[in-house]
Amino acid sequence: MTAPSRSPARICRGCWDQMHVPIPIRGPLALPFRLFGVTRSKMNPQICTICEHAFERVQKQRHVSRTATILFADIRGYTSLSAHMDPVALTETVSAFQDACADAIWAHDGIVNKQMGDGLMAIFNFPIKIEQHAAAAVQAGLEIQRHCKVVLAALGARIGAPAMGDLGVGVGIHTGPVEIGQFSTARSDFTAIGGTVNLAARLEGQAAPGEILLSPGAAAAAGRLAIGAPRRSVTLKGIDAPVEAHVLTAAA
Repeated sequence: MTAPSRSPARICRGCWDQMHVPIPIRGPLALPFRLFGVTRSKMNPQICTICEHAFERVQKQRHVSRTATILFADIRGYTSLSAHMDPVALTETVSAFQDACADAIWAHDGIVNKQMGDGLMAIFNFPIKIEQHAAAAVQAGLEIQRHCKVVLAALGARIGAPAMGDLGVGVGIHTGPVEIGQFSTARSDFTAIGGTVNLAARLEGQAAPGEILLSPGAAAAAGRLAIGAPRRSVTLKGIDAPVEAHVLTAAA
């Protein structure tokens, strides 16, 4: 049983999927919950802060094993970009990038789990359950590329810097087992760890501007979205054998 597919959701889809508990996040019924600090999450506005901060209470354990799809995205050419922009304009550009990524990820029921300056990490299939989570991540990656390609190309043309030719976004996606939970006493929100996360991050690091690198597992799970995609063997730090990555690019 899954949460009603309303947009925007009136109940927390994470609490519904994990506990079948209808926690209101919009409308008059949400007002009493706000008094107790239960609001929409910064990770995805379709879930609430119970999902974000009370993982152990919801799951009844500190971490759980799940199969999920992890997406990493990062601005390529950021060093050159920062050398040609004043700090305020650079901050606005990074904010626009993060917002564009978040919109694409949320549109496909993923969560923005971490924002790291000019990069981010997203999780698909937790806490919102997604049957085709690899396909959802690929669709989000394609939307990120389409939007950012136009925005960054216009920015590069406006700056007119010779090094702006390598400006773009690199995306890495991998599907596999992860451990999700609270792994630090200093933070109350959850994250995912494990080899799946590491491989997705390494793939993102090898992606050229405008590319999405899919692991073989993510490509197989994504179905038709990866059919016919060219492949490239990549050597990844910390990974014993080369990975045959599927390479996707978004049409303008």
